[in-house]
Amino acid sequence: MKDPELAVVEFVLTTSVYNEAEKFDADDLPAAYRGPFWSDGQIERPLSPTVGGAREATGVERPWELVAELMFTDHDEFSGTLSFTDREMAEQWYLDRADDEQLEYNPVLTDYFADEREVDYELARERNTPARADREFIDSLLEEYFDEDEEEEMLDLVDVRAPEEIEQKLDDIVLTGEQEGEIQKIVKAIEHREYLASIGLREIGKLLFVGPPGTGKTSVARALASKLGLPFVEVKLSMITSQYLGETAKNVEKTFEVAKRLSPCILFIDEFDFVAKTRSSDEHAAIKRAVNTLLKSIDEVSLIQDEVLLIGATNHPDQLDAAAWRRFDEIVNFPKPDSGMRADILTIVTREMDIIDFEPTELADLTEGLTGSDLRMVLREAVLEALTEERTTLTQQDLIDAVEDFEERDTLKNMDMIEGDHDALVAGGGFDNDSHDHNHD
Repeated sequence: MKDPELAVVEFVLTTSVYNEAEKFDADDLPAAYRGPFWSDGQIERPLSPTVGGAREATGVERPWELVAELMFTDHDEFSGTLSFTDREMAEQWYLDRADDEQLEYNPVLTDYFADEREVDYELARERNTPARADREFIDSLLEEYFDEDEEEEMLDLVDVRAPEEIEQKLDDIVLTGEQEGEIQKIVKAIEHREYLASIGLREIGKLLFVGPPGTGKTSVARALASKLGLPFVEVKLSMITSQYLGETAKNVEKTFEVAKRLSPCILFIDEFDFVAKTRSSDEHAAIKRAVNTLLKSIDEVSLIQDEVLLIGATNHPDQLDAAAWRRFDEIVNFPKPDSGMRADILTIVTREMDIIDFEPTELADLTEGLTGSDLRMVLREAVLEALTEERTTLTQQDLIDAVEDFEERDTLKNMDMIEGDHDALVAGGGFDNDSHDHNHD
């Protein structure tokens, strides 16, 4: 974190410079600074840097008390507004303390100080998350686009997350070489969209993630959105059959329209095998119509033209028909992790834990066939078991015992599923997953 005093001064200085130049737009403001100034889906001028706004933007609990002793700062107690009594002194104070790297994460100040520092405004803009990825903008768009009757139906079908709301990070996910390669290609395709369009290469940017539950398909899609600073639009195909979705085909169309309006974004369609199941069954005509609308919408969306990266995911590739396969230009395999990957996953997930004699390689050898989400569940159980004994320090034996307990429960669960003829649900994710993750990766 940058120096708190510097952070407050930078916030006030940024608002001051922004107000003076009409050429700046919302995408020039650092993403953290925009929150206090959203109103009805837009950033309204002039920006008024209040104490509350500074607290929200910088995370500094008492911003005025922090900068009150500086010779160039002032505070209006009635309005709560922060300001400078000597702007030139404030600028020099800031330049004496902020390096070029910090400056290039603030497009407004990068442009303003371009003559005094070797900084690149275009780079700063590129680094900055666009305003249309902000939660406030997303909410205003959804409110504008759907009336109250439609909103409940759409919430069943679609989950829209802003980049800052996504906890998964690519650095915390163990990937295969193939997965890393495909992600790198997509990153480059997004960076060079204009070039790809100029050479007529438009059929790119539709990926299908294939693999068993718990292998990271949903996590990687979300982490990619976080890395790229893009809104994440997740479609829950199983909800098409919900009795509450009265006009499913229309809602599917609106889902794609929302993705296009939020673009650039990632549109993630989970449970894609549901499409094939529906097309080959005697489902209700309205549901079949919705699925046909879905396939048509997939055909009509494009990364190059619409700036929508489409990712489908399926746990059951054997159930997909040719019509489903041909709609994707890349298939990315998500196998169960091998021993080396399991050791890496265990190392990452236990980073914040205190474990005596921890040997991830030994545990990896004992967990053949377990997925990443299985390993996280094993560790969670080990932690909870230790807490029952009032311990926050674990041992290698605790983890080994948790593996044995997990395998025993898994065996019993599978026997129950066979007897009851139910579909097994595999809980996934880390210790902080929300309810949306439990039936996914």
